[in-house]
Amino acid sequence: MTTLVLAMLWVRRGQAVALALLSLLAVAASVAAPAYLRAADRAVAAGQVATATPVERGLALSKSEDDRNDPQAAEGNGLGFTTLGPVLASLPGFTGVYASEYPAVGIEPDPANRTRFVFRQDVCAHLSLVSGRCLVGEGDAVIGEQTAKRLELAPGDTITLAYAHFSTDPRTPIFLADGAEKRITVAGTYTVPDPDAAYWGAHGYFSADTGDRPGEPLFVGFATLNTMDHGATVKSVDSTAGPGALDVDKLDGLRAALGDLTDLTGKLNTTVDVRTGLPDLLDRIDSGRAAARQIVPVIAVPLIVLSCFVIFLAAGYGAEGRRPELAVVALRGVRWYERWWLTTGENLIAIVAGSVLGCVAGQLLVNLMAATLFPGVGAAAGFASLIYAPLAAVAAVLAALLAQRRQLFAQVAALLRRVPGTGRRPPVLEAAAILLAVVTGVQLAVSGGDPTGAGLFAPALIIFAVALVVARALLPLVARIASRALRNGRVGVALAGLQLARRPGATGLFSLLIAAVAVTVFAFCAVDSGTRDREVAAELGTGAARAVSVQPVTPSQLMTAVHTVDPHGTFAMAVARTPGNAPGEPAGLAVDAPRLGAVANWPGSGPSAADVGALLHPKAPDAVIIRGQDVNISFEISGARATIPLNLTLAVSSITGRGSARISLTQLGNGSNEYAQRVAACAQGCRVDGVQVNSTDATSGVAAHLRITALGSINPVVPAVSAERLGNPAQWRMSSYGKLTADDGALGVDIDAPSGMGTSGAWIQPVDAPDPMPIVSSGRPADVITGLDGRTLAVDRVAEVPAVPRLGLRATLVDLEYADRAATQSGMATDAEVWLSATAPADVLDRLAAQGLVITGDIRATVARDQLDNQGPALALWFYVLAGCLAIVLGAGALVLAAVVDRARRVEDLSALRTQGLDRRSAGRATLWAYPMMVLIAVLAGTGTGLAGYGLTGWALPLAGLEPPPLPLPIWPRAWVIALVALAILVVLGGVATLTSRNLRRSVL
Repeated sequence: MTTLVLAMLWVRRGQAVALALLSLLAVAASVAAPAYLRAADRAVAAGQVATATPVERGLALSKSEDDRNDPQAAEGNGLGFTTLGPVLASLPGFTGVYASEYPAVGIEPDPANRTRFVFRQDVCAHLSLVSGRCLVGEGDAVIGEQTAKRLELAPGDTITLAYAHFSTDPRTPIFLADGAEKRITVAGTYTVPDPDAAYWGAHGYFSADTGDRPGEPLFVGFATLNTMDHGATVKSVDSTAGPGALDVDKLDGLRAALGDLTDLTGKLNTTVDVRTGLPDLLDRIDSGRAAARQIVPVIAVPLIVLSCFVIFLAAGYGAEGRRPELAVVALRGVRWYERWWLTTGENLIAIVAGSVLGCVAGQLLVNLMAATLFPGVGAAAGFASLIYAPLAAVAAVLAALLAQRRQLFAQVAALLRRVPGTGRRPPVLEAAAILLAVVTGVQLAVSGGDPTGAGLFAPALIIFAVALVVARALLPLVARIASRALRNGRVGVALAGLQLARRPGATGLFSLLIAAVAVTVFAFCAVDSGTRDREVAAELGTGAARAVSVQPVTPSQLMTAVHTVDPHGTFAMAVARTPGNAPGEPAGLAVDAPRLGAVANWPGSGPSAADVGALLHPKAPDAVIIRGQDVNISFEISGARATIPLNLTLAVSSITGRGSARISLTQLGNGSNEYAQRVAACAQGCRVDGVQVNSTDATSGVAAHLRITALGSINPVVPAVSAERLGNPAQWRMSSYGKLTADDGALGVDIDAPSGMGTSGAWIQPVDAPDPMPIVSSGRPADVITGLDGRTLAVDRVAEVPAVPRLGLRATLVDLEYADRAATQSGMATDAEVWLSATAPADVLDRLAAQGLVITGDIRATVARDQLDNQGPALALWFYVLAGCLAIVLGAGALVLAAVVDRARRVEDLSALRTQGLDRRSAGRATLWAYPMMVLIAVLAGTGTGLAGYGLTGWALPLAGLEPPPLPLPIWPRAWVIALVALAILVVLGGVATLTSRNLRRSVL
């Protein structure tokens, strides 16, 4: 019997090869998923390490030890080489750099400035010597090139230094010598080739130093630093990951070593500052790997189910074509196991052979992808990749047996029938598929979008349920169209349509093609949606092409610096956070609104950034400006109780970015008063923020009349405001504790606070900003916002946007200049930033620093995009591309196999019709149009099925990243992308269908 089976296999070797290739693809898909996950694990780790900051790739230990007063430190038991040995050894693959430093005085002429006296292990290898030599023995030092020029020092000079500490007396903010002097020889002068190298850690050696000096420490050897009489010393170890130290297979050991590090530092019996971003990096890697393990199986499951479906259909087609042979076998009365082997052996041998080859093919396919997508990472081949291969092989065998069940048990008469029964089977399979799709879909929704457990099968079951239902509904429609074509005399079209609708297995083949197209469309929907999500998260989440954070400054200082660097408003914009203290108040940004359109990344829908900027910054009255540093205010008080004098405070802010000031006048009684005070910040002009009036007793009632008669400068004598504006109460605002009146060319203030004015007092401010304040918001509108001074501002929502850059779906935008004017005094801006467009010059950071801004961070949208592209979700989606391609290959293979099996019968049928008078043209159309017509309908139906499946389940995929910001992330792919994918599928499947049909046509004609 085996010989007979092998002979049958050889005779139908083309059909056997096709079936073997299909089973190869089925098993390869089951191998590819775990193999790809192993490769993705390595790629996620490598990508996150490559885009991590130096702080995240290392750790720093530091503490201050006083050798004079700490016996442990004096005996070498502190944070030194002896105690650090076990710490460094517990971090395999990390390179540690030991350093110590303390302040010294002796060469700086200003005692407010100290010299950083630093030992750093192997420092000479990281310096570039300008003159002289590097460190050799005790007493040598190297000094920075600019410091040497400033202090007129050269190699060979001797200097005298002493340990110093900073004075604790606030009246004398200087460094005081606190140790014996030591003579040091200047061995050489240096520059630093790469001040941002990981070797230097986060010590800020080369940042701007006090006294407007460049950061250039005095580097010495350990013996020099240790033998000098000194007190408190800052000792540190910077440990940085070397090549391979953060490979994915070493992460568990590293995590354990970090735990041991905590124990070791605790044993030092002192306070050790441990600074590291490694735990965050490790968590990010773990989250990325977990996300990939969620995303990849979602497409792997329908791909494997599709593979089994293909084998089921292929085996069924093959068995259907062998009905006469099987009838002869049954007629001869062979034993049941012989009949079983003759029926199934041919297919089983092909499936087993293909399954074995599929194990190798799946791993090789992933190896090729990994080499292309993740160069230098590798695919981590191993037996773990074959974990699902036996299951896939068994599933393929079971699918083949299930497809041949009728031929195994059918009667001889049934097998001898030329055409199987035409009665339509009840829709049991469709009903079961729909039921399972509903159950798994509900489970996915109930789980909150967690594609695990039963929810993992939801996309596959929904796709196949829809495909089965659509195929069952469309084929009768095709049959009716064919019948109508026959009545109208279009014989070729009618024969092609009837071939689709009435041939055995047509429903199964049509369902398979729809499912294959749907799986591919689903895959590319996820790929394009993920790409768009990451683009929005990077660009809109950053806010602009670059977001540069700076040390705290006032809004006026921030805007002045930005306007000086970018006077035309083409590439830079000042940004700060609004306090957001009110209950339920959304987060907010205060921006230099006129520059919004030129700088900010903006949502694709809603009003444009330029339009929003114009709405946020309408024309407003000019600010009240004092022209001179000798600020003058004149006023009269009447009606005040002698026991409760008033306090008056004038708040001003420099218009040139020199900060703000408060002029406080206390214990004021009835009568006329005129005060002048020099305010250095106002040398080039100040804006009046407001005048505050309160009493010496915050809880006692106050009733008085204040008459402000003059406000300006007396050197030169320039009034800040004209008498017409000063005396016009409409040009001023007072929010509480009284009202404003016109008082004979002066501003009258009727103070009425029966219960006292509290600590905030009454504020009189010029009307130089819109009231209520215009805001733009996303999400539920805010009734009020918190101003920059912490007070509540009434607002007018002038527009709604889909999202606020950086902040997302529920947030507000307000103009920074007007918010600053509305504040009673300009304090430090919260989270001050400068947003830059892509056209910003390369030296923009230097220009900002020249204006007094201290840069503390620099976030680029391109870097954020790179980080997202190297996270687990993005890397997992490459498997979707592979799955989509495999699905189409499976569909094409099934189409070829069906054509091979049908070929003999269709040639026989059409040849008989030709003999009976069917014209050549109609016969040609019947052969050429059948499979291409099926492909066209399947592509259209499959595209809709894939979109439906993605719409019902795609929302659960974490495509945007590990922690997506609250932004309007696109759920649906772009229409042109899906159209292009559908066209590509049509070309591939249509080409296969056309080639098979042309071969049949040659046989018939």
